Amino acid sequence: MPIKVIVEFQARPGMRDGLLSTLEAITAEHGPRMTGYLGSQRYTVADKPDMLVEIAEWESVEARLRHLEAAVATDAFAPLMPLMSAPLRVTVLQPVI
Repeated sequence: MPIKVIVEFQARPGMRDGLLSTLEAITAEHGPRMTGYLGSQRYTVADKPDMLVEIAEWESVEARLRHLEAAVATDAFAPLMPLMSAPLRVTVLQPVI
């Protein structure tokens, strides 16, 4: 069953554009190879100039977990860390059946 994942990224002051371009580069490089990844959209937050929100869609919770395990093993998200002022906040949404 498809799921949505909301990820909140808090950039260091003035680093939002750098965070966005780095996130886009990571997605462009790894996205096509992520089995179960259905796509994502990024948003700015109107009253928080250093925040980005990504809403991604995955085929299943299991597909996303496999991706996370691979990303941790390869340190794929390491380039984001120096640009962020707080840990990611992740919310996984499943449809109400």
